[in-house]
Amino acid sequence: MNDVTQAKPGPNIDHILLSVYARTFKSITDEMSISMRQTTRSPSLCEAKDFVTGLYDGAGRMLEQTENLPILAFSLAPVCKYILEYFGEDLHPGDVIFHNDVFSFGNQNNDVAVYKPIFFEGELVAWTAVKGHQADIGGNVAGGYNPNATEVWQEGLRIPPVKVYEKGKLRKDVWDLIFANIRFDIVSHDMRAEIGACHIGERRFIELMKKYGRESFEAHKVALFDATRRMMEAEIATIPNGNYQGEGYVYYDGRHEGSKFTIRVDIEVKDKSIKFDYSRTDAQTNGFARSSMRRTRRRRRSAITFARPTPTPSSGRSPRPFRIASPRGGTTCCVRSPPGSIRQRTKNTSTSALWA
Repeated sequence: MNDVTQAKPGPNIDHILLSVYARTFKSITDEMSISMRQTTRSPSLCEAKDFVTGLYDGAGRMLEQTENLPILAFSLAPVCKYILEYFGEDLHPGDVIFHNDVFSFGNQNNDVAVYKPIFFEGELVAWTAVKGHQADIGGNVAGGYNPNATEVWQEGLRIPPVKVYEKGKLRKDVWDLIFANIRFDIVSHDMRAEIGACHIGERRFIELMKKYGRESFEAHKVALFDATRRMMEAEIATIPNGNYQGEGYVYYDGRHEGSKFTIRVDIEVKDKSIKFDYSRTDAQTNGFARSSMRRTRRRRRSAITFARPTPTPSSGRSPRPFRIASPRGGTTCCVRSPPGSIRQRTKNTSTSALWA
């Protein structure tokens, strides 16, 4: 992240300190990931590292992430903002929140996230969060992948934002309700590991705040956001202005033999912005060949960020250069209730269509 010093000077911006903030944010999410590797029990977490750790400001904007698997990159911030709207003023030090709901910006039912608000001097200043693929989430099939599902309710437990700790106290009734619907005890152990990683991130962030103060953090945070945006705009500006098209195919939705679905994307590049339009994509099916709008949006950002030749912060601090259009009810923007767990093929195809 040696380009962060490109931030324009401000009245209270120290460029050395700016770099210290950027690298400290990254070290926090890296340490959270190390904690996950050392304390989780499921091989999908401690060996395959199918999880993401993140740090966010008080408004839910990403400061940094350690994605481990690119497929999970940028998946935590939208839910963080949703949780802020959901609870409003009812957020307190010591709260711990679970979430996995695919229709409020979640990935899939098995990807269960933990969010922890961070308070400093009585004010909400940041969040730590972890999302990991759990070994089971209830439902009709052990492990959560049910190719015969026609509704999301047939796949497993949906968890909208819910506090499992409130003001530092375990809500045993909520905890027991969740894990009574999950087959394997290992899941409760791994969710405790996610909570522990969030605690570690909280401690490290508060240490940073005590060292430099909130005013310094707020000023340098904005400088980081601006620097990352300009870096991404500069990369987009290297693409010739114009209109581009691509398409990819998803074969067989698990319901209709021989089915084939086309994902079409029209790309408009104009100066420092880029727009992806999926309006010509086929309509959604009642099988698993589909994706939510949130997943489509996240995969576009991942595709552009990780394909760039110039290293930049993978922190997702630069949403403004990107625009995405996708009609509701299409393969890339399914409406409420269809199954959501087996969407990888659709997401991968919508990404590969960019390079077709």
